[in-house]
Amino acid sequence: MVVAGGGNVPADVNVGYPASEPGVIAVGGVDRKGNHAAISVAGPQIDVAAPAVDIYSTSINGKYRVGTGTSDATAIVSGAAALIRSKYPNLPAEEVAHRLTATAIDKGPPGRDDEYGYGVIDLVAALTADVPPLGFGSTKAAAPVPTRAAPEDGGVDDGATARGLATLGVLLAAGGGYLVWRRRRRADDPPPRISR
Repeated sequence: MVVAGGGNVPADVNVGYPASEPGVIAVGGVDRKGNHAAISVAGPQIDVAAPAVDIYSTSINGKYRVGTGTSDATAIVSGAAALIRSKYPNLPAEEVAHRLTATAIDKGPPGRDDEYGYGVIDLVAALTADVPPLGFGSTKAAAPVPTRAAPEDGGVDDGATARGLATLGVLLAAGGGYLVWRRRRRADDPPPRISR
């Protein structure tokens, strides 16, 4: 399964390679309010969207950084796909992608659109929802079923915000756990032998 960022404006105008290739999950970005991020390229290849603005992540020399772009959104979608595969280890790649798109929170015009794809990923729903499998021999994801309607007054959807924060918390906790494991593993490794 390949997940790739759609691209960032102004450097990119169209969805770039490899996100533009068939079979690749192309990721667009949303801002802190859950709306299409101004940095994110739009296009017919976008499958899903994820947070792409002010994302805290690891950096070089053991430091952290705040990043903005579809690369950061792609890391979140990749982590979501890995968690789905962890819970459902026998799911083929098409079914993992289908689970991501079928449980995404529909934004913009109803159904798939060029800014959000099938919608913003909802990790809790992707891991827990009863998602019917794709038809035999089919690799196309069905249009998603919205998990919650957007607020009528145009305000922030607190439920979507809470789910987004929960998703980010799970991914950060998993990343932190990995770093602790890696440091412990390095500490337990014997020093390298030098032959003369």
